[in-house]
Amino acid sequence: MFDFLKKKGDGESTPVTQLKAYVSGEAIDIADVKDGMFSEKMLGDGMAIRPSDETVVAPCDGEITVIAETKHAIGLQVNNGLQLLIHIGLDTVSMNGRGFRVFVKTGQKVSAGQKLVSFSKADIAEAGYSDTVILVFVENEKEVQSSFHYGSVEVGKTVITDF
Repeated sequence: MFDFLKKKGDGESTPVTQLKAYVSGEAIDIADVKDGMFSEKMLGDGMAIRPSDETVVAPCDGEITVIAETKHAIGLQVNNGLQLLIHIGLDTVSMNGRGFRVFVKTGQKVSAGQKLVSFSKADIAEAGYSDTVILVFVENEKEVQSSFHYGSVEVGKTVITDF
């Protein structure tokens, strides 16, 4: 019944009900992403940020579940059981990791704000791709009812609540 509670080492439980901005920039509705896979929510609901910087951080505490070989995408299991996918850029898989640097490993526990990946906006632009960074709720048994906060955001600012 209270599976959304995270057990802390000191015996306290803290509900996981919000996600922080995972990159600074302009937060937009996922429906406005120029890729049908995301805009039509084929992978799940979420949001996107047009980045103003080049570092992606953890939006909350969790565990890294997957890192794409091409370093453009990371999976994170949130402490309340939800699965998140953070996808850097559109069609950037074809860059084969060029311009990306990963700072975590699969299975690693991470804290909100911890650096996950850096990327080169210049390399992405040179390759002709968008650098929009998308966050999607995936592989979830329950429907996610969330409030998304759009507009200018900085790392650490709450962007998704009530999930």
